[in-house]
Amino acid sequence: MDQPGISVEASERVEEIRLGGKLGGMTLAMQVLTLAFWPLLEQILAFFVGTTDILIAGRMAVGEERVAILDAMALGGYVGWFIYIFQGAVSTGVMALVSRAVGAKEFKLADIALGQGMWLGALAGVAAYLILMVGTVPLIGWMGLSPAAAIHAESYIHMLAWSGPVAGAMFAVNAALRGSGDTKTPFLAMVVVNLVNMGTSALFVFGPAPFGGMGVEGIALGTVIGWIAGLLTVVVMLALKKTEGLRWTREGLLFHGETMLRIWRIGVPQAVEIAGMWVIHSYGLRVISNLNNEGALGAHFIAVRLESMSYLPGFAIAAAAAALTGQYLGAGSREMAVRAVRFSWMLAVGIMFFMGLCFLFGRSWLIGMMAPGSDLHGDLAGPLLVVCAFAQPFFATCIILKTTMRGAGATRMVMTRAFGSMLFFRVGVLWLLARLDMVSLTGVWIVLSLDLVTQALVFARLHFRGKWLEAKV
Repeated sequence: MDQPGISVEASERVEEIRLGGKLGGMTLAMQVLTLAFWPLLEQILAFFVGTTDILIAGRMAVGEERVAILDAMALGGYVGWFIYIFQGAVSTGVMALVSRAVGAKEFKLADIALGQGMWLGALAGVAAYLILMVGTVPLIGWMGLSPAAAIHAESYIHMLAWSGPVAGAMFAVNAALRGSGDTKTPFLAMVVVNLVNMGTSALFVFGPAPFGGMGVEGIALGTVIGWIAGLLTVVVMLALKKTEGLRWTREGLLFHGETMLRIWRIGVPQAVEIAGMWVIHSYGLRVISNLNNEGALGAHFIAVRLESMSYLPGFAIAAAAAALTGQYLGAGSREMAVRAVRFSWMLAVGIMFFMGLCFLFGRSWLIGMMAPGSDLHGDLAGPLLVVCAFAQPFFATCIILKTTMRGAGATRMVMTRAFGSMLFFRVGVLWLLARLDMVSLTGVWIVLSLDLVTQALVFARLHFRGKWLEAKV
């Protein structure tokens, strides 16, 4: 389906559009797969890090103590998402600006966006750190965690908050590199993050004195050290890079207010959207933590971690599609931008549908790997993976279409459309079911899946209408 306002003559010129660098000589399919390859490996590594954290936490204790630790880690993982809200907004702005600049061959602007984005990302991380230092205890009280789980959660979150400024800077640098078409360098830097994280977390929990015995605080400290190592790695790799592409420049590292405002203007709607999502999700977590089922929050966390195996390739493909969308729009080809999105959309739906089948038929083994010998978590998390399996094609649609619209700079459009569905299902419907005492853990996941179905239909309609192609960067 051709986009509104695109003439037949323009459509006939699609093949004349060539991107710069190594992408220019590739077919569209190869461009997507090339750009998605390294992010996919990066996502897989990130999955193993998160899984390692659960494996460590699930083996620190047994019985009620293990239930308390897993509940604390569930809240800690959710708070970790909060740390990256502002950083994610900066990263979106940086990627959109860099990809447009590279597509238009304005390489000086791309270098400036790299430097300004790094400083903005660090400032965003400082803001997240301050908020968590003040707000962690009230949040734990609002969630209604058990006293034992509350102690673990506070220790974990307060330590994890220190990663905010470093992770924020690294997120922005990686986003700039991906926007320029370089997905390998961010992957190599994330290899360092993940390996250091896994090694130090295990050392601080199970290692000999004076390193070991730190409990969940040790897991979080390993994460902080991993981010520090990763930022140093990507900064040095960029400094030593001799091939064409992004580079550190004096002008880029000095204050450049206009570029910062452009990044922030693109990113603010996403910050508002994700912050709103975080608040909305917090209500869902509160509903889960107040269920009568012991271990419900931990089971939810296990199911979310397993589900991440499906959206690892989804987000990798989305990152590639977003970079291509920005570059083709910068090069003046709406038609190729649309083609890139639709190819990526079909690819993600196919892969995530297959992963859904794996959840459906392998759920018992997967849950047993996360919490060995815990029939409680197996009984609670099993039905969640069944619900998750059927939602995968709709989840894939949301990931690809929302990410590519953000990559085009249409962050305000994504924000306004996403909120309506989330507020209705994740707050309104859950509130009503809780008031009527008709909610269960599986019921919560069904409601969340209905939200994904609705959002998928909304964003599919927006995609075909084509208004997102008109966003200004």
